[in-house]
Amino acid sequence: MASSTAYPPTAPAAPVTATVPRHRGDVELAFLPFQAAPDAPAAGEPLFEIHKRYFGEATARQIASDTTLGAADGLELNLRPAMFTHTFDAHRLLAQAAAQGRGEPMAERLFRAYFTDGLCLSDRPTLARLAAETGVVMDDTGADELRAALVRVRTPGIDAEEAYAAALDENHNGPNTTHGR
Repeated sequence: MASSTAYPPTAPAAPVTATVPRHRGDVELAFLPFQAAPDAPAAGEPLFEIHKRYFGEATARQIASDTTLGAADGLELNLRPAMFTHTFDAHRLLAQAAAQGRGEPMAERLFRAYFTDGLCLSDRPTLARLAAETGVVMDDTGADELRAALVRVRTPGIDAEEAYAAALDENHNGPNTTHGR
C-alpha cells in the first residue's frame, strides 16, 4: 500500500512521501475518509448477505469465492467472512494513526482486518487491538473533525453504491445491473 498523509486533511500530521514506481520523484498520497454506507449498522451484517440482496445470490457467491480479486497487486482478499458495518470509529482511528505518523500501517491493518480477516470494524475492542498491533494510541478524540471531513468528501456528490456496482459489473459482469432495486 502507498504512503499516506494526514487524515483527515485537518489532522496535525506531516505528509509522508514515497517514491512511486514508474514515476520520478516523490508524491504525496492521502487517505480521505469516505463511508460507503454511513447508515450501516454498528452490529454488522455479513457482506455476503449485502451482496446477495443487491446483486443476487449467484453474483454474491461469485464475489465471495473469487480468489483473483486483488491478487495481481499482491493482496489476499477473503470476502466470505467480511462484516459490513458502520466504520466511523475505524476512520477516526486512522485519523489518529496519521496524526501519530502511523497512518500507512494503520490503513494496511484496517484493510487486512476487513478484507482478509473478516473482523468487525465497529467493534471497539477489535479496534483497540489493531491500534496496539500498529503502535497507535487510540482515544475518543477527533469525532467532530472526522464528521467535517466526511461532509467535505460527500459534497462533490459521489454515490458509493453506484460506483461499487459499476466496479462489480466491470470486474464480474454481474447480471444484476439494477442493483437489486
